Amino acid sequence: MKLIRMAGQMADFFRNQPDRPAAEAVAEHINSNWAPQMRSDFLDLIASGAEADPIVRDAAAFVQLPAA
Repeated sequence: MKLIRMAGQMADFFRNQPDRPAAEAVAEHINSNWAPQMRSDFLDLIASGAEADPIVRDAAAFVQLPAA
C-alpha cells in the first residue's frame, strides 16, 4: 500500500492548488515520475478496491500505462 500512501501525499499537496484539478495534477506527477510497473501496480490496487483518498481514486482515470 506504499503506492497508495505516496499518491495520498500528492493529493494532500495538490488539494488546494488553484491552477488545475487535484486528480489531474496527481496523475501528471505519477505519469512523469513513476516507472511503468509502479503505475501498473497502483492501478491494480485501485481496481482491487484499496482504500484511498477520493482524489487518488479520481487520479487513476488519468494515469497512463505505456503501449504494449
